[in-house]
Amino acid sequence: MKFEYLQEVISEVLGLGKEDITLEADLVADLGADSLDAAELVMAIEDRFKVNISDEEAQKFKSVNEIWNFIAGNVE
Repeated sequence: MKFEYLQEVISEVLGLGKEDITLEADLVADLGADSLDAAELVMAIEDRFKVNISDEEAQKFKSVNEIWNFIAGNVE
């Protein structure tokens, strides 16, 4: 699994350059995501990585690293 795949998804949803999307980036403070962006991001990640993300789990995502760890733990 490549981090670049996650960067592509976030880049497309938030309209940012891939270089802005690092593991340390905070979704709201650094990337400017709002609640609508977060919902779109979850749907895009589910589609791209073929995972199911519960609402409870999605609410825990505060940083790119938290999303990456979820994907790494749930994608074969």
